[in-house]
Amino acid sequence: MLSYSSATAGTPLLGETIGENLERTVARFGDRDALVDVPTGRRWTYTQLNADVDDLAAALLARGVAKGDRVGIWSPNRAEWVLVQYATAKVGAILVNVNPAYRAHELRYVIEQSGMRLLISALEHKGGDYRAMVTETGFADVVYLDDPSWDALTAVKADPAALRARMAELTFDDPINIQYTSGTTGFPKGATLSHHNILNNGYFVGELIHYTERDRVCLPVPFYHCFGMVMGNLAATSHGSCIVIPSPGFDPEAALRAVQDERCTSLYGVPTMFIAELALAAKFDLSSLRTGIMAGSPCPVEVMKRVVGEMNMREVAICYGMTETSPVSTMTRSDDDLARRTETVGRVMPHVEVKIVHPETRLTVPRGEPGELCTRGYSVMLGYWNEPDKTAEAIDAARWMRTGDLATMDDDGYVNVVGRIKDLIIRGGENVYPREIEEFLYGHPDIADVQVIGVPDEKYGEEVMAWVVMRPGAAPLTAERVREYCSGRLAHYKIPRYVHVVDAFPLTVTGKIRKVEMRERSVELLGLQSAAAVRNA
Repeated sequence: MLSYSSATAGTPLLGETIGENLERTVARFGDRDALVDVPTGRRWTYTQLNADVDDLAAALLARGVAKGDRVGIWSPNRAEWVLVQYATAKVGAILVNVNPAYRAHELRYVIEQSGMRLLISALEHKGGDYRAMVTETGFADVVYLDDPSWDALTAVKADPAALRARMAELTFDDPINIQYTSGTTGFPKGATLSHHNILNNGYFVGELIHYTERDRVCLPVPFYHCFGMVMGNLAATSHGSCIVIPSPGFDPEAALRAVQDERCTSLYGVPTMFIAELALAAKFDLSSLRTGIMAGSPCPVEVMKRVVGEMNMREVAICYGMTETSPVSTMTRSDDDLARRTETVGRVMPHVEVKIVHPETRLTVPRGEPGELCTRGYSVMLGYWNEPDKTAEAIDAARWMRTGDLATMDDDGYVNVVGRIKDLIIRGGENVYPREIEEFLYGHPDIADVQVIGVPDEKYGEEVMAWVVMRPGAAPLTAERVREYCSGRLAHYKIPRYVHVVDAFPLTVTGKIRKVEMRERSVELLGLQSAAAVRNA
């Protein structure tokens, strides 16, 4: 069998805009809780949320926002982020998600690259003065939250007829969102997504973890990323579930307290978030939890097992995807056994195709063999905003999206991501997959977290290095002790030559490990030649 899989579903794709879908939910569950902003204590039912969304949408129309205009949102998680998300969808504006960690030069790039018409911004976040940075860019059309400019915008009297007329002009294939990729190398690219892309992806994520109007979804993950606004917000509102915002940025204690106090049934996070929460979990009543999502980076098996056992998340799902695919392509199911839900990223999503191809020949490989994971379907982005050449590099003529991830597919269609193509370590001609070594080292009783990278080596081309975070109270590990632990249990070429103990890994704001930075710092730390110098030698 070849490594190809597709999935149909008894439920068809949603052929409607985000605004239409929200109003359908309001008609069914108007009195149910829709949104809780824990830090401020504010709450909305679906009827109240829709009314505030309509008021903001009408205000944007009165300000002259046209269909297809780009409207930026630069803010950490808060209720107004959600209002802006749905209001821009109702007027057909393209919401531009601006990373809260950006500084002036990055903000300027996004404003100019997207052709932004209006920016809605927080005043500050984590000590960053947003107003000063906006002023530095020279951009003038700005509305600030917690400021008279926001009050002035929202005080505009609504014109329901104008909003109805605008909504009647929209189609579900219209672009509705631009999300900029992490940009760990070079300038970030703006993945352009439609109503159809993100509404359906959020909806089917919610379907596979059985959301209903009785679910309450705690979202400590950032709204500016697909994890928050699609897998979180849209999954919730398409099922009548409640969105719970525990804090502006990630705070493990605030997240667990929100679960306890709001009786949340679902909790989201990247693995590093769950590791932080596990250290506090025993202090809180988490009995209301049923499900949730762990995604964003490879999910360690041992961490997943502890989340299921210690946080009551018996139906927690693993999701795999990327911004360019709205984002989820594969997902575990609630009836999968623990092995499937801890050792794979699940099966293909409904109405989506996946295949695994040889990175050079592009031919589909037999099941069990590693290759590049590709995906196709409704979820693939429209393209990178105003970058057709880069779009063509990522999406082939048959509309297959190249993920850049190395994966295998078993006989039952379950996918296991073994690493990034660029993270593959080639030691003396042997392919070494960091994920395999990481999973093995998670079994060490003194290791709380681990990441494996390749560093340059004159003899073998590359050598294996492990960065480790110790469990509280454990003595720092040496390379010799790690090698002793691995000896006889891992092939000799997979055993780390170097070990570096750290308190934390360098991360993007979405919690993804910055392995490029880890390699650069390791070369300097070890006094090694650069990889390029080794290759040239």
